Amino acid sequence: MPGNVLRIFSRQAEETPEPAAAGFSFRLMRSRDLDQVHRVELLSYSFPWTRGAFRDCLRPGYETWLACSDDVLAGYGVLFTAAQESHLLNLCTHPDYRRRQLARTLLHRLLERAERQQSSVMYLEVRPSNAAALQLYRREGFAEIGQRRDYYPADGGREDALVLARR
Repeated sequence: MPGNVLRIFSRQAEETPEPAAAGFSFRLMRSRDLDQVHRVELLSYSFPWTRGAFRDCLRPGYETWLACSDDVLAGYGVLFTAAQESHLLNLCTHPDYRRRQLARTLLHRLLERAERQQSSVMYLEVRPSNAAALQLYRREGFAEIGQRRDYYPADGGREDALVLARR
């Protein structure tokens, strides 16, 4: 692909549920999932994404993968890919499904999707205070490449973000 051509990936992913580790199945988010996804977000973060932010993730270039246990949403991950780069925008597990390797399973799924789309690098931002996420990302080969000052809202002000990358 020529270096100066921006390539936006459409939803060419499988639309049928796909078996996953530990009894979970994967599928792409649909508009009817927005309320349930947003509820998990509200349970998980002090400064959650809005429902509108998730609605925007239904547009081309984004893939939001849901991990389900039976009909229950256990977690999700949001990936954006363009110009041979991927950005992990959100990775979340429902509090009732934590400590079951689900975040790692979702991360692997998103890394596989990025690879299929010929992405050469995946970037993400993470709060330095999120020790569990940092440990997961570092174990999975992500390395710190920078910082974004005052990136996240925080109680009493703002918190920096660490920028991580994996080739």
